[in-house]
Amino acid sequence: MKSSILLFQIPKPQSIKIIKNLLPLKIKIRQIRPEEYHLPVGALAGVSNTKPSESISHDQNLSDPMIVFSGLTNAQLDYALSAIRRSGAGSIPYKAVLTMANQNWNAFELLEELKKEHKKMNPS
Repeated sequence: MKSSILLFQIPKPQSIKIIKNLLPLKIKIRQIRPEEYHLPVGALAGVSNTKPSESISHDQNLSDPMIVFSGLTNAQLDYALSAIRRSGAGSIPYKAVLTMANQNWNAFELLEELKKEHKKMNPS
């Protein structure tokens, strides 16, 4: 699996800042289009053995921006997270690393899971 960073529903001004700061990693950075949100996240990252989940959403847009990291080493992930913070793009709280457990989920499913985890970690 090649290393990649997937950007979901990040407005253009923010995505430009993020991409500019991630360029030194020399990793593929892909802005995912809304019409691709129903596809398995693993397939979007180039994982060949993914299959679509049973869930289908009729929404075209995600409720929040999200970033997915695929195939990065720990050092690359640390650099990427730091670069995103330094970029001035603002807060993007929903970030995930592609795993065997989530590679078949679509963007809507992954975001919902991230929201649940975020809520557990940050109770109001």
